Amino acid sequence: MTAASVEPLTFDPYDYQFHEDPYPIYHRLRTEAPLYHNPRLDFWALSRHADVTAAFRDTTRLSSANGVSLDPAAWGPNAHKVMSFLAMDDPRHMRMRRLVYKGFTPKRVAQMEDRIRELTVAHLEPALARGTFDWIEEFAGLLPMDVISELMGVPEADRAEIRRLADLVVHREDGVFDVPEAAMDSSLRLIGYYADMVAERRAHPTEDLTSALLEAEIDGDRLSEEEIIGFMFLMVVAGNETTTKLLGNALYWGARNPGEYAEVVADRERVGEWVEETLRYDTSSQIVARTATVDIDLHGATIPAGAKVLLLIGSANRDDTVFTDGDDYRIGRTDGGNLASFGAGVHFCLGAHLARLETSVALREFADRVSAYTLHPEDIVRVHSSNVRGFAKLPITVRR
Repeated sequence: MTAASVEPLTFDPYDYQFHEDPYPIYHRLRTEAPLYHNPRLDFWALSRHADVTAAFRDTTRLSSANGVSLDPAAWGPNAHKVMSFLAMDDPRHMRMRRLVYKGFTPKRVAQMEDRIRELTVAHLEPALARGTFDWIEEFAGLLPMDVISELMGVPEADRAEIRRLADLVVHREDGVFDVPEAAMDSSLRLIGYYADMVAERRAHPTEDLTSALLEAEIDGDRLSEEEIIGFMFLMVVAGNETTTKLLGNALYWGARNPGEYAEVVADRERVGEWVEETLRYDTSSQIVARTATVDIDLHGATIPAGAKVLLLIGSANRDDTVFTDGDDYRIGRTDGGNLASFGAGVHFCLGAHLARLETSVALREFADRVSAYTLHPEDIVRVHSSNVRGFAKLPITVRR
């Protein structure tokens, strides 16, 4: 028993120390307080795999209509303006999801594979030529934004600024328990940019996703401009940031487990297993929120109607009752098929296929070129967010 394990159990998603390594706290939550209440921040939390996945599917008692973020400023009936259908319940959720799906199709995503590979090589080769470089700044922070921007039709000259604004939207200062002013300002700038872009596409349609969303129609029903802008904001923040963090987490744990990475180099067909184990072991989306619509009795306590309920995805993915030796990073494990990383039920992540495709292509090109690599621990900088986990800086040195 460690000294930490006998201290009072406190779970604070804003705490920088928690961001460094949340998993010991998650373990204690699963063991000691599977239904945890934080009265100061006014939330309840579920940490066990069974509870988290059941909560994803229980859309009647656990609503998404107030949004999925812990931050008070992002919580409430207007959350859908920046979170799109993530912050909706059926039938409103399903109606918008079906319309978005008319444009954001699996075929459109699959057709991106060759372009994703071209973009990967264009960023990767110059970085590898230097031998030592920042994986986030010179690769992982660029590729997902390029892919999303290619899909939506954002000009290449605007992408660096869009990425900077997206970074500010998710970053949280230590001790700040809400959306900071910089994040609010960046959100407004992004929304304004996409509003102009939608107006331009309405006047001059192209072959990109933005035009496809404007044209999407089911029985005469179409997406409003506000709904399209909300989805575009969701794509650039959720789709871009989570994939950047996933690429960073994969490289970090591959370096921390060089024997596992060596197996991927020996058999490049195992890149997909590397992606899946990273999604399980250290997923970029750690926490999502719901609102209790009724009193919910669970684990000897009652979540009151109207309460904010956090679903701890990162904890669920380490649950030893589902994943043998859940705290071990093991590429190719046979029990990795019950991931909570993309949710479950009607809210299963619409972008899961794109995230997996991007990450698999990128890591395959990396493993094709790099026999081994090391981290520079003293220069690593972690992103501080109440719900996204990953790195702002991850310097590495590679051996070709």
